Amino acid sequence: MTGTETITITKAEYQHLLDKSSRVEWLEHQLSELKRLVFGAKSERFIAPIPGQLSLFDLPQELPVEKPLEEITYTRAKAEKEKKQPLRAELPAHLPRRIEVIEPENIPEGSKKIGEAITEILEYEAANIYVRQIVRPKYIVESNDESTKIAIAELPSLPIPKGNAGPSMIAYLMVSKFVDHLPFYRQSQIFKRQGLHLAESTIGGWFNAGCTLIEHLYRTLLLKIMSSDYLMADETPIPVLTSDKPGATHKGYYWVYYDPVNKLVLFDYRKTRGREGPNEMLKNFSGYLQTDGYTAYNNLENQANIIQLACMAHARRKMESSLDNDKERATWALTMIQKLYDIERQAREGSLLPEDIRKLRQQQAKPVLDEMGEWLKEQINLVLPKSAIGGAIAYTLTLWPRLIRYIEDGRFQIDNNLIENSIRPVALGRRNYMFAGSHEAAHRSAVIYSLLATCKINNIEPQAWLTKTLSVIADCPVSQLHTLLPTQK
Repeated sequence: MTGTETITITKAEYQHLLDKSSRVEWLEHQLSELKRLVFGAKSERFIAPIPGQLSLFDLPQELPVEKPLEEITYTRAKAEKEKKQPLRAELPAHLPRRIEVIEPENIPEGSKKIGEAITEILEYEAANIYVRQIVRPKYIVESNDESTKIAIAELPSLPIPKGNAGPSMIAYLMVSKFVDHLPFYRQSQIFKRQGLHLAESTIGGWFNAGCTLIEHLYRTLLLKIMSSDYLMADETPIPVLTSDKPGATHKGYYWVYYDPVNKLVLFDYRKTRGREGPNEMLKNFSGYLQTDGYTAYNNLENQANIIQLACMAHARRKMESSLDNDKERATWALTMIQKLYDIERQAREGSLLPEDIRKLRQQQAKPVLDEMGEWLKEQINLVLPKSAIGGAIAYTLTLWPRLIRYIEDGRFQIDNNLIENSIRPVALGRRNYMFAGSHEAAHRSAVIYSLLATCKINNIEPQAWLTKTLSVIADCPVSQLHTLLPTQK
């Protein structure tokens, strides 16, 4: 006997089943994310599917019937492939040339030169370490009153008074560690191969002395950044050795502030990721602050003077990680976000001025954002809250007023990628020297990271800039320190 059986469950039992299903979805999403972090590609680029295009792995519903095969052979003349000569890139014109002339042997007298063949070969010389010996002659000067005195020229300003490390050496140590990610012990080994034996403690002492010199320049950079009316902010961890945790490291944080208009970067070391850091740094700031969704930037003591912007790249990452959970919705959202980035690319390639960028966004980006905003409001009630797509939609919708604010001003960026690029050297450094030796060392590292990151975004060669700065900063008046900052004058 067949029939239909009706099962009645209570509302509480239904909710329990719903929660259980959501948790299974959430755990599957977490497993997918873990696999992607370990094995997957790190690129954030999204390529929208072409309508009507079949997947590489789409199989037909019915397998074709195999037909009998027959072998056919024929002979043809093989075409000769034209050999292409490899093209060599020209060597940079700014590199110095050492000319070596090789004359042919046994040239008869009176032969006329009709030209020459020039071959350029790139060569390398090891770093030229030398001793700068400053000689100051002494003179006995007799005066009319029959008194005598000794005359000698003043010693030029040196980074370390009575020390034997010059500006270029200290600059080299700093750039090698914080730009080229060479720990001091590796630098010591490199010097040793060149016949110069320097203990790591000596290198560390020179580095600390250099940091002390440029500490005032760091404070000048801080004041200049905080006087801006548009900043980006982000944070990244740094392991720190401390006496209260023998055998382990303390997890400190670099809070990074970036002024995209004036191209200035500031690293601020804090022992925690709490609100205390931005509270203190932004206490006198007034303007726009662009961050990710981290809550520490909310409800600051100076919140009344701060207007927040969010990062579209973070919203895009949330949607991208939801593709396995709900491909249709995630693809639609990613396609809309891609349209927004296409508009930004158009503005960048056209080298548009801020006012022209604002007009372009109002004309092209605003309709896309309006459509996407309505879609988010509709979809939030159609997805499971704890699913990957539900979390992505909720995250984006919560930050939506901040996410769309970038179209109000052409100076604003659509995302925080510029500041994340500034943080990247810290991640590379962690892989090489692994930790800071103390809280004080972490602060000194923040000083160097700030100035060298500012060099990078302004396309200023760090070794030359730091050498010049260490040569003159001791004699520079405080009121003129801003002229030493690594910015495009």
